[in-house]
Amino acid sequence: MSNRKGPAHVVVDGSNIATEGRSMPSLAQLSEAVSSFMDEYPDAAITVVVDATFGHRIDKKEVPEFEAGISNNELVAPPAGAVGRGDAFVLGIADKVGASILSNDSFQEFHGEYTWLFDEGRLVGGKPVPHIGWVWVDRVPVRGPVSRKATRGSGGGGGRDSRRGSGRGRRASNQDDESTVRTGSKEASGCRSRRARPPAGLQLQPSPKPLRPRRRRGVATRSTR
Repeated sequence: MSNRKGPAHVVVDGSNIATEGRSMPSLAQLSEAVSSFMDEYPDAAITVVVDATFGHRIDKKEVPEFEAGISNNELVAPPAGAVGRGDAFVLGIADKVGASILSNDSFQEFHGEYTWLFDEGRLVGGKPVPHIGWVWVDRVPVRGPVSRKATRGSGGGGGRDSRRGSGRGRRASNQDDESTVRTGSKEASGCRSRRARPPAGLQLQPSPKPLRPRRRRGVATRSTR
């Protein structure tokens, strides 16, 4: 476990994490990833967001657990017809509460609007490593044609800034910093967690003092009440 203080609130791009290394999303993989992050940073408030189509793409055996997670607010999906789909919803929540984002996506089409994505500590990625478990690392969004189109005309200073951010310095896109690696759970990739699952009761509004998690079956989340 890293000695570095973790983020106070993290919004998980559930559809992205659930599909890491796979062609279709896995609710089990998402649960294990969030459990790993919570074990490493037990004081962080967690909000898990999935795409509106997530329930139609997971294994049929996982659908009942998924529906229960939605009903219990363990998982949050954007409203039907939301512009920008799940990505816009993830970014909107993180922008509102000043949270970090757990995702391997770079959100290129939103670089002109959410410039704080390039601030240190606002974007965290991860992968499951065989015989180790999930490993988490700070990321800088990757720029490309979509990003350049999104930021065209902004003069480099447009969009929503880091006024709600962590207060740490902005990383330039061409900076080649060493990443801060953080190791996750001991379970190997593909192995089901032997620990009891964290609690239900996910809320969108963060608590100044996040509660310690209870353990129950279902997708790993933490109440922010």
